[in-house]
Amino acid sequence: MSTSFFERFSQRSQQQLPDRLENRDWLAFFLVAPGIALFLSFMLFPIAFLIYLSFTDATHTGTVIGGGANLTGFDNYISLFSDVQFWNSLGVTWLFMAVSVTAKIVVGIAIAVVLTHARVRGKRYMRALVIVPLGFPEIFSITVWRGLFSSARFGPFNQILSMYNGAVTAVVGAIDSVLFFLSINAPEFLLADVPVAWMGSRWGAFGSYVTTEVWLAYPFMVIIIVSALQDVPMELHDAAKVDGAGYLQRFRHVTLPAIKRPVMFASILTAAASFQQFLVPWVFNRGGPARDNELILVYGFREAIELNEYGLSSAIMVTALAFVGMFMWIAVKKGDLADGVGNE
Repeated sequence: MSTSFFERFSQRSQQQLPDRLENRDWLAFFLVAPGIALFLSFMLFPIAFLIYLSFTDATHTGTVIGGGANLTGFDNYISLFSDVQFWNSLGVTWLFMAVSVTAKIVVGIAIAVVLTHARVRGKRYMRALVIVPLGFPEIFSITVWRGLFSSARFGPFNQILSMYNGAVTAVVGAIDSVLFFLSINAPEFLLADVPVAWMGSRWGAFGSYVTTEVWLAYPFMVIIIVSALQDVPMELHDAAKVDGAGYLQRFRHVTLPAIKRPVMFASILTAAASFQQFLVPWVFNRGGPARDNELILVYGFREAIELNEYGLSSAIMVTALAFVGMFMWIAVKKGDLADGVGNE
């Protein structure tokens, strides 16, 4: 009698199980539905609307919001790809990204090695100082760096160059006083021409962009690399020491391979941020001089705000988005960052 009861109970439970699972699926869907709605509202909808605008002749805010824009097909993209300024902006953007990311990696690794070296004292306080720039608003840091690159004679960097000229002249003067039978003047190639118009030349302004970008991003790189260096097994270094490897050999054959994946991960993230950099060139000199250093976002912003070409600007932004997505996909794929660590 008891056996038949349990059999009937088991059969009834198995019949109700699909209904329970279905109800649980609906409950799970309702729980995640708000998050899906927010994601669609703040991510997919703006991107879809941007793509739509890139196929229209929208010229001002009224045509964007009021729906007065007309579809023009690929006219904006044809105009864009035939514009010399677009290719200049795209080339400068890729160059800026490559130079700045390389500098971030070098600076980040150099600082991280110091902050993890066994003979360095006070590393805890030094690490705290390294991340201080992360606490400043980005616009504040950029404005300060613009002041440092002032073209005035008494600008900070011009003052440093003046001090350098004075030091070189003093050294040459001391040598001249010792070798009294010779008349020595400071060589012109050792002296800097002060004041330097940092923003007056294309590559001077480009160098100021890179320097500021490195300052803004190096704390992130240092945090990632310090964490990676702390996970390098000391047994590998000890084995390399037994084999007679010096510090540089251990750094090349032990340290760098061990931190390769974290460094690549951080580089991809900061490269995408560099490709989308807007504040640095805009605050410094609006991509000047003469639009020579217009990064791609500055180019798109100017087309939209100053020239009222919202359709063309949308095409620029869609193209930039496509390049960023393609770059990150290739970098992740080639770097095997999507695979597990154990697959390496």
